[in-house]
Amino acid sequence: MASEFNKLFDDWSKTYDDTVAGTDPEYRAVFAHYEDILQSVADRADGLILEFGVGTGNLTERILSQGKELIGYEPSVEMRKIAKQKLPGLHLFEGDFLEFPIPDRAPDTVVSTYAFHHLTDEDKKTAITRFHELLSPRGKIIFADTVFANQEAKEKMIRDSLDKNYGRLAQDLQTEYYTTIPVLTEIFGEVGFESAFIRKNDFVWLIEAVKKG
Repeated sequence: MASEFNKLFDDWSKTYDDTVAGTDPEYRAVFAHYEDILQSVADRADGLILEFGVGTGNLTERILSQGKELIGYEPSVEMRKIAKQKLPGLHLFEGDFLEFPIPDRAPDTVVSTYAFHHLTDEDKKTAITRFHELLSPRGKIIFADTVFANQEAKEKMIRDSLDKNYGRLAQDLQTEYYTTIPVLTEIFGEVGFESAFIRKNDFVWLIEAVKKG
């Protein structure tokens, strides 16, 4: 995750769990079906799992409750503190999608929720290339994040947000690095993954990319 967002997440850490629970009307649709989204990612992860953007540990907790092995990375100091309080035994390190301590053996799954959009498309490709190099044969990436079907859909969502007077949401959509399915499909294919997308709410798609044989 780009370091430019670290202060945002340090500040957000104390209210993040309230936001994902739907207390902020501007972001309620973004986090609609949040528990189902986390469950979908957790259920698809197996083997040695690397999680990027652990945040307050909500996805992490679900994965560990299934008895799976996980190493977490989170750049925000305050988010790491909360995650460690929730999950004292968690193997959690400072790191992000681009810079992180490499595990001793090849991971089988890379997971993340609501974080990959903090990378530019160029940095997304760099991260995906790195994961392809690290993952075991037929390893996979399982992400859930705000993605748009195409550029027109993104622009419409910005207009809709402005019409609803959701200024903070509209600004986020305009200034953060939300991408489109065609762009991600091309990146995954070029790097060596087969990818599929399942819509989970008006903003979020479940992304599953499997390393080609």
